[in-house]
Amino acid sequence: MSISFKDKVAIVTGAGGGIGREYALELGRRGAKVVVNDIGGARDGTGHSDAALKVVEEIKAAGGEAMSNGGSVTEFEQMAEMVAKAKEAWGGVHILINNAGILRDKSFTKMDPADFEMVVKVHLIGSAFATKACWDLMREQNYGRILMTASSTGLFGNFGQANYGAAKLGLAGLTKTLYLEGAKNNIKVNTLAPVAATRMTEDIFPEAAFKMFGPENVVPAALFLVSDDAPTNAIVGAGAGAYHSAWVTMNKAVVLPQSERTVEGFAEHWAEISDRTGDFVPQSGAEQSQAILVQLQAAMKG
Repeated sequence: MSISFKDKVAIVTGAGGGIGREYALELGRRGAKVVVNDIGGARDGTGHSDAALKVVEEIKAAGGEAMSNGGSVTEFEQMAEMVAKAKEAWGGVHILINNAGILRDKSFTKMDPADFEMVVKVHLIGSAFATKACWDLMREQNYGRILMTASSTGLFGNFGQANYGAAKLGLAGLTKTLYLEGAKNNIKVNTLAPVAATRMTEDIFPEAAFKMFGPENVVPAALFLVSDDAPTNAIVGAGAGAYHSAWVTMNKAVVLPQSERTVEGFAEHWAEISDRTGDFVPQSGAEQSQAILVQLQAAMKG
């Protein structure tokens, strides 16, 4: 089975280098018309580069179609203009990979509030702005594939990355609402947590590991998650040729009798309340209250 993106228009933010560049090149090889969005050369988001133009040249040299865009994901008007230009040139936008990001790592005690705000703005707000710019067009087309870039830091935590982790888990949460809102218009939304050796991680990985975690190894997961037959509401991890899924789970509610609904009563039952036996994966936030009601009804009958 060959997966093609012929007749699809794809936007990849932060596509001037690293993982984003690999996404853009492979989409181009597989027939997509690609908007290569990139604003800066430094991993903290400062500076400017012609990286996007170089990626466009690579795609065209391989026989594909592409255009560059220097808009900032933190400016909604620039994202809306980017989408409008893609629609004018190619008739629509079918795929959005939210990949743009920066790092400003420090322990929380040393972190400047401005650095917290900027990282959240680029990753979370920027992804929301780019998605919002595409959303109505995708609804009109009755087709859309959107990929959010989360992180193991967001899913599981990492020392010195409070800003990054908050933004990245926020993106997983954004996915979980947008997949519901987009379902009737054939818009599928997924979350990818990549592990890759790029300019953002070059001083984090040991040299040997850096070579193993080439960004090209993330591409198979990302492109499947924006393909025609993609799932929706998936959280997938990818790195060094290894791929896995992650889930947000919940266990069954423990119903405490009225007399034990105290701080002490909760503490006494904590082992039971935190037991993961029989946990499950809710498909919407409404399932929390539904699960509680089920357990309450069972308790009343018992």
